[in-house]
Amino acid sequence: MKKKVFISGIGIISSIGNNVIEVLNSLIHENSGIIYSEHLHSVYKNEMPVGEVKLTDNELKDLLKLSDKSQNSRTTLLGMMAVSEAIKNSEISDINKFNTAFISATTVGGMDKSEIFYREFIKNKTKGKLKYICTHDCGESTKKIADKIKLNGFTATISTACSSSANSIMVGARLIKNGLADRVIAGGADALSLFTINGFNTLMILSHKHCRPFDETRNGLNIGEGAGYIVMESDECLKKSGKLPIAELKGYGNACDAYHQTASSPDGYGAYLAMSKAIGNANIMPNNIDYVNVHGTGTPNNDLSEGLALQNIFNNNVPYFSSTKSATGHTLGASGGIEAVISILAIQNKIIFPSLNFNQQMKELTICPTSKTIKNVEIKNVLSNSFGFGGNNTSLIFSAV
Repeated sequence: MKKKVFISGIGIISSIGNNVIEVLNSLIHENSGIIYSEHLHSVYKNEMPVGEVKLTDNELKDLLKLSDKSQNSRTTLLGMMAVSEAIKNSEISDINKFNTAFISATTVGGMDKSEIFYREFIKNKTKGKLKYICTHDCGESTKKIADKIKLNGFTATISTACSSSANSIMVGARLIKNGLADRVIAGGADALSLFTINGFNTLMILSHKHCRPFDETRNGLNIGEGAGYIVMESDECLKKSGKLPIAELKGYGNACDAYHQTASSPDGYGAYLAMSKAIGNANIMPNNIDYVNVHGTGTPNNDLSEGLALQNIFNNNVPYFSSTKSATGHTLGASGGIEAVISILAIQNKIIFPSLNFNQQMKELTICPTSKTIKNVEIKNVLSNSFGFGGNNTSLIFSAV
């Protein structure tokens, strides 16, 4: 019999809330977390709005009961917050009771600390404070989070640009399906940094206003930060623990069209491949999908490419779809994890969350995103898209149980 993968817990921190309840309330009330930065000091501080977590590093340390002297990147601190909540939400009392793995994703790693090292190096012409550079590696945040939760099991780090978290969830599910783990905590974390602000600004895809996914007048994305993780378990593991699942990861698909280093294929071929693979893997039909949490960055290229793929995969009978990046900002490597949590919340609460700031239909498409909260909708299957640079595209399907 084909093994199933169930979700037993979720954890999240983002610009619209420091935990699951706060994020859910913000989504329901259509609140945006996009503001001018209060913590990241940049020359664009008052020009480029971002999705910034409202807590400082010291406040995060206090909540996590960490020493002030501990050297943790902001990415690590955000990841610790979301993972801790996911474990608590899953009612796990002994993290090592079952064969548990941790698959974490990030794109910037400890870049915030590396930037401090760089400034000191330039200023003093010396080695600077090496304590700041030790957090640079993407795998360092994974190790620190695993140490925080006292995990003895397998750990791995995924970094595939903006599909990183979705891929970490897919890898985790495959570990369970192949009997290599009973339980997997998977997702990702990313923090704002000067590197990402300047990098995306160089690509000329940052908006000076709140992003408008799938709007004819869209002109770019808003960078965000945060973390989102889910706890996945095999059916055998759930039976032994006596817990009830909150959702099922029914399908997943990854495809790489390798069209361009940063741009999506204009005809949406890469997005189409990822979605069709996920639907086939779930052994369902496209018309079984009730809601799509789209990648929806708000850039001209991405939204057109994804929109054409949606029309193609659903044969112009596209279900409800929206981009919650309009509220959280684009959290890069964390986006797949954050949107996995949001997809599960949609199923649990029977709510379609809106795409904020939408006003005008794109002239190339026949479809429009949901722009208002819709309640009391029976949601059996949610398709969540995460598309990365280099054409590394991943789609996940979460289902009601």
